Amino acid sequence: MKITPYRIGKGIRYFRHYGWKAFFNRLRDKMEPEDVPYGPWLERHKASGEELARQKGQAGKFACQPLVSIVVPCYKTPEQYLREMMDSVRAQSYGKWQLCLADATPSDELSGVVLAYCKEHGETRISYRRLGENRGIAENANAGAGMASGDWIGFLDHDDLLAPDALYEVVVRINREPEAEAVYSDEDQVEETRRGLRYQNPHFKPDFNLDLLRSNNYVTHFFCVSRRVWEATGGFRPGFDGAQDHDLILRCAETAKKIAHVPKVLYHWRVHGNSTADNPFSKMYAYDAGKRAVEEHLARMGQEGEVRMLPHLGFYRVKYAVQGEPLVTVLIPNKDQVETLRRCIASIQASSYRNYEIVIIENNSSEPETFAYYRELIGAGGTSGAETASGMEGASGAEGKPDADGTSGAEMTSGMEGTLPGGQPVRVVVWEGGFNYSAINNFGASYASGEYFILLNNDIEIITKDWIEEMLGFCQRPEVGIVGARLYYPDDTVQHAGIVVGIDGIAANMFPGLRRGQEGYFHKAALQLDYSAVTAACMMVSREAFTAVGGLEEKLAVAFNDVDFCLRVGREGYLVAYDPFVEAYHYESKSRGTEDTKEKVRRFGEEIEFFRSRWIELLKEGDPYYNVNFSLKKCNYSIKP
Repeated sequence: MKITPYRIGKGIRYFRHYGWKAFFNRLRDKMEPEDVPYGPWLERHKASGEELARQKGQAGKFACQPLVSIVVPCYKTPEQYLREMMDSVRAQSYGKWQLCLADATPSDELSGVVLAYCKEHGETRISYRRLGENRGIAENANAGAGMASGDWIGFLDHDDLLAPDALYEVVVRINREPEAEAVYSDEDQVEETRRGLRYQNPHFKPDFNLDLLRSNNYVTHFFCVSRRVWEATGGFRPGFDGAQDHDLILRCAETAKKIAHVPKVLYHWRVHGNSTADNPFSKMYAYDAGKRAVEEHLARMGQEGEVRMLPHLGFYRVKYAVQGEPLVTVLIPNKDQVETLRRCIASIQASSYRNYEIVIIENNSSEPETFAYYRELIGAGGTSGAETASGMEGASGAEGKPDADGTSGAEMTSGMEGTLPGGQPVRVVVWEGGFNYSAINNFGASYASGEYFILLNNDIEIITKDWIEEMLGFCQRPEVGIVGARLYYPDDTVQHAGIVVGIDGIAANMFPGLRRGQEGYFHKAALQLDYSAVTAACMMVSREAFTAVGGLEEKLAVAFNDVDFCLRVGREGYLVAYDPFVEAYHYESKSRGTEDTKEKVRRFGEEIEFFRSRWIELLKEGDPYYNVNFSLKKCNYSIKP
């Protein structure tokens, strides 16, 4: 990154607002070189002249050929920017468009520019209206939409640019997905330099992502909406200037049958000193409006939650209210590693939520200290029964081995249950087979009394006091089935921040190794959003969703069982959410061991093949919560070459 006086000024503003810690984290991000430089990448991937010519010929063959009205509210637009914007619309390979310019400039200077431009190019598709007064961007945009004749309405800022294939790609999506009633694309920023326009900072977006939209208006540009939905929403609302598009898109999400996404850069957001793209401090009022937009959206959806601004402007957190005090069952598979388990249990006991129970699924422990700790947990008032996996006797690997007081581990753990000092029930049940993560958790769930289950590895240490309330707030929403957490290695680098399917051929955790405090690509490590999967090392799932899919797939004993589980829950219509405000240390599968024998290696290969066979279509099409322009070799949202 080249250091210039301009960038120094930006850095000073950032430092003053966010403080030194956030400043240095941001500086680290900026100083890291791009794996794939964006400028040359865009040159290779943008539509060529030959492709644009082909599109012009193809456009007349679409079954659906809507007129697309592009609405542009103007206010004191520099003539160069205005002409370049109109040039970008005239260059469209899809020709059925109308450009609606609603001009709130106090003087008539723009009217002369537009009139001369239309005469110069013989252009009849540009409609111009000079407004009597500047009523704010929302009302000005509504006035522009009032000029629109199209079946679809798109929105373009007066100083921005459309890629020449923007409308064509939107119409392709409309024809491909007839149920879609709104469409958006990827975008980047464009900056004027001495060498011409410089394209930078691409924003490659996921397909529609409800929780990400509540966290930030990631949709922004290029956004097009059907006339039906536009009229149903009532258009832009006064009072939301600066966040009028976020408010509109949230209301469209409530109304549209489907919102579709074109994973191509079709919109170029111009960077200059007064734009929010370059100077987020220039329109502080916009962030208050965005917060209100999310608050009112939640109210319309009947969901109670407190919307909080995050330190980075334009980004929000929803703290969902917990309804009632449902019982939560924490399921912990365990084999020895007593100090690891002790740390895990202690972190649970520090929780602010009190209505939970713990079910420890004992699996082949052999160390006397393990069973002594079970007795300690159960306490003097504990009872014992015969709650073991059916058809077996004694804990495999511990049978007949005397404990410290001469009692075998198996005898100590058959159906032990008691109460923690805080009054919460705790039970130890015995899974007598070999290690099978799916079967062990399914077995433990058969003893669960809670409405919600937390699948928790024994090597997890919770560091968020209200973690259960945070997860419950998500999981009590009817559309959410699973919620996962942000996990760290002991060295305070990220271990898990969501899972993307397709990376490394199957799936992988996002942002491994990212320093705690850094937030990654468009802050995604630190935002609430939906993913295809999250890790079961720390996951809450509703009993309803767990039952709907029959629990975890027992044919996947070790590998990718949590990914498969999440995908099956998603297939049932539930969302899988990632909540970075639940944080924990993960000491990484200490009790399971490594794939260090021929048998284990063979089993791992078989499980990979099983997963691939089941989810082959998804692996071919790509993860909808990712983007086809991202690498499948790296886990940090790097551009694919």
